[in-house]
Amino acid sequence: MFGIRRSAVGAAVMRALVGLSVFGAAAVHAQTPAAPEPERRLSVTDAVQLALEQNADLEVVRLTPQLQDLGVSQARAAWAPSITSLVQGDNRNSPPNSFLSGGQTKVTNTQALYNFGLTSALPWYGSSYRVGWDNYRSTTNNQFANFSPQTGSTLSLNFTQPLLRNFKIDGNRQQLQVSRKNREISDVQVREAVASTTRSVKNAYWDLVFAINSLDVQRQSLDLAQRSLKENRARVEIGTMAPIDIVQAEAEVAQREEAVIVAEAAIARAEDQLRALIYGEHAAEQWAARLVPTDAATFTPVAVDLQAAVQQALDARTDLQQAQKTIEANDISIRYLRNQIMPDLNASVDYGATGIGGSQFIRGAGFPGPVIGSVNRPFTDVLGDIVRSDFPTWTFALQLSYPLGNSSADVSLARAKLQNQQSLKQLNSSKIRVATEVRETARTVTTNAKRVDATRSSRALAEKRLEAEEKKFQAGMTTNFFVLQAQRDLNQARN
Repeated sequence: MFGIRRSAVGAAVMRALVGLSVFGAAAVHAQTPAAPEPERRLSVTDAVQLALEQNADLEVVRLTPQLQDLGVSQARAAWAPSITSLVQGDNRNSPPNSFLSGGQTKVTNTQALYNFGLTSALPWYGSSYRVGWDNYRSTTNNQFANFSPQTGSTLSLNFTQPLLRNFKIDGNRQQLQVSRKNREISDVQVREAVASTTRSVKNAYWDLVFAINSLDVQRQSLDLAQRSLKENRARVEIGTMAPIDIVQAEAEVAQREEAVIVAEAAIARAEDQLRALIYGEHAAEQWAARLVPTDAATFTPVAVDLQAAVQQALDARTDLQQAQKTIEANDISIRYLRNQIMPDLNASVDYGATGIGGSQFIRGAGFPGPVIGSVNRPFTDVLGDIVRSDFPTWTFALQLSYPLGNSSADVSLARAKLQNQQSLKQLNSSKIRVATEVRETARTVTTNAKRVDATRSSRALAEKRLEAEEKKFQAGMTTNFFVLQAQRDLNQARN
């Protein structure tokens, strides 16, 4: 008996010590309160706006139109004029091989060239032009020469016009039109990325709201289990329940504590998923703030016009728009390849004007006649000859070429046609798939609207069932197992 009292006193002392230690820890905790965790209150509209401004994937996609703009500029560069120039010096000494060589011991000729040119293709009808201005100055000891030093200048103009192949469309115009289509596709890709990001942000936002609400439900379930465990322990103390029956209630409390821990982890995971969507690379410090949704999930039934929804999807779906623009780009390539199988017939016109100047010798009688004087003709007179077209040259030409047999252009055209037919069939298949998806989604909306009403009724019935089971348990008409089962059903109905 004395040992029992001694044990009771020891237990009381231990409880007192534990109470003092707990009180002391609480006092210390009260004296040094933990710093409040930073939080960011966020509505779904704010989340979408942040994502449109900072989302890393969107920043990548927004660079695509700029890259395509460079592609368009590169295609236009095919018509940029090209300037050429040549400066060359030449000194030649040759032995006289006849009395007409113009010298007794050796013939010396020196020449300096100063040539300039401008060439370019034109963006109309595949035409091109070339302008050349060639200048030279030469000296010679050839006794038959009439000028030494001699200056000359020649202006040459060339214009070439395809008449069949490359007339309606050529490689440069094909590349430009395709690059413009690619630019339009990049705009569609940006719209698709914006829509996809907006959808993902909204889903992540409501997933976070669900995770927070789910934690509340799990805590309510834990409170119910703890209350049942407390009541069962009281019944054991007064002898109306066997101690073995508490084990089931304790196991249920442990399971629901685990569910609370899992729900808390789900909140952290949902927050990270939302942060990854709305924060960019320069917002790393904002990851420490806890996200607090300010919008509550509300339900408003919506009547779905199925035909209008299907038509809107066929008109506005970005994947269909991309496929359509890709087919349009293929049509451009087909037009180009169809043009390439035509004969290559080109018309060209050349014009030249020449002037000559320098020191012109005046000769006496005889052959070649002695030099009795000279007349200086300056370079301005040479340019005057060109401007006045004193010595014009005209040339007109038609050039035709056509391969015999099956050319590579024929094979490329046949392949492009088959690929375009394949793309058209894929587009039609995509339209059928989109219509099916819209119809299925419309049915899901209608079904879920009905399920919301059903689950609300189920939750109310689960609460009444739990209340009834608890009353029956208090009256001894049921067991603890059915009470715990009613609590689980209520937890599921609330979720």
